[in-house]
Amino acid sequence: MSLQAEKLFSLAGKTVVLTGASGYLGRTFSRALLENGARLVALGRSDRLMSEVQGWQQEFGKDRVAAHQIDMYDLDKLDALLDAITQCEPRIDVIINNAHELGPQTGFNTPAGSLENASFDQWNRHFLGGLYCPTRIVQKLGVKMKEAKIGSIINISTMYALVAPSPSLYEGTELLNPPGYSASKAALLSYTRYLAAFWGGHGIRANAILPGPFSNVEDSGSNSVAKDNPFLDRLKSRTCLKRIGHPTELAGCLLYLASDASTYMTGQALVVDGGWTIV
Repeated sequence: MSLQAEKLFSLAGKTVVLTGASGYLGRTFSRALLENGARLVALGRSDRLMSEVQGWQQEFGKDRVAAHQIDMYDLDKLDALLDAITQCEPRIDVIINNAHELGPQTGFNTPAGSLENASFDQWNRHFLGGLYCPTRIVQKLGVKMKEAKIGSIINISTMYALVAPSPSLYEGTELLNPPGYSASKAALLSYTRYLAAFWGGHGIRANAILPGPFSNVEDSGSNSVAKDNPFLDRLKSRTCLKRIGHPTELAGCLLYLASDASTYMTGQALVVDGGWTIV
């Protein structure tokens, strides 16, 4: 194996399935994968996905990007799509479970999502979209990996799988990180280790990335934060680096786990949080 970084981290010839491909982190993940040679199979729910994909196809070539707009809460349609992907893709080298609904329906930034008020529907959407759907994707698409006896599965968890959100962050604001998010992401991390243990013998690796404060201050929407919101200063002050992260700062971990640079790493959690969880 070449030890040149350019070759070691190259994804040339690899097919990567990415969920939440047009989201805040997903857009950066998509570009990082494409710029490093991958063929991208992009899954997402929003209409933004198709416009993003058109731009990627123009830049990197139509054969490098396939797009599927899907509401993963519709489990029958999800299964049908995964079966179609299994049939039409000659190989699947990497699965990245990135999608997670961050809005009022999962209790973000609304009193209805608080510890006291969180509903069954909110909890169910966290566990259905954030845990069951990733496991279903692995069940369906992992067949290709088991046939090839090689593959990398990357689950995007959060630092809140390890530590609880600090209540002081949210005092005097309308912002809220609901309990179902932490719980489902902790479960996803546990599932990652289980998967690594049971499928390692098939040559398949499973790892997780645990982002820290990567608040969306770029877009409008229910999961974005205004640049002048004092909440951002509170986030910055909690990190060792005294700032929030930018999505590009997750790209290195993603490429490492997706590429041959990490062929002996499995069952691990890479925490990228500016030092939040060490103090």
